[in-house]
Amino acid sequence: MKNNRIQFGVLLLLISVFTAHLYGQNKYVDKAGYLKFEASEKLFEPVEAVNKSVTAVLNTDTGEFASLALVVGFRFENSLMEEHFNENYIESETYPKAIFRGMLIDFDLSSLSDTPVEIAVDGKLALHGKEKEVKTMVSLQKLNGAIVMKGGFTVTPSDFAIEIPSIVKNKIAREVLVSLNFNLKP
Repeated sequence: MKNNRIQFGVLLLLISVFTAHLYGQNKYVDKAGYLKFEASEKLFEPVEAVNKSVTAVLNTDTGEFASLALVVGFRFENSLMEEHFNENYIESETYPKAIFRGMLIDFDLSSLSDTPVEIAVDGKLALHGKEKEVKTMVSLQKLNGAIVMKGGFTVTPSDFAIEIPSIVKNKIAREVLVSLNFNLKP
């Protein structure tokens, strides 16, 4: 319980920092963003989790983008797998959050419409005490006044010094597919 309060406090602090940094600028925010990761290998139990409470902020003046996910927010179908993920792999008590900071390259709010466009994203993902440069493409469109962002990228556990024990090494994919979906509103 105390741990959840601390993590909630950290989340509020980070949202405040993001908001203060973007104060006076045009920003779009999603406090219920969606992240999914999948590291499944055929013939074995699916290794995938979803987090539906990711915070994301887009500065529409500069194209700066940031997102924050509390690691304990990832939900697995198998509760034992979720426990192992938090305690043995990600060590969520020590490393409670995943943060992405980057830029949407050549972003122009006025060019968005209900037709999706592909935009390059360049940034860094911080997880498990390590940072990894991420370059990917996302789909953006403007729907009902919101900016909808969808995309994905791949990382590896070794990118973040996450050790996979040999007993389960063949049951977890070498590359982890991360999918995102944000509905950013002014």
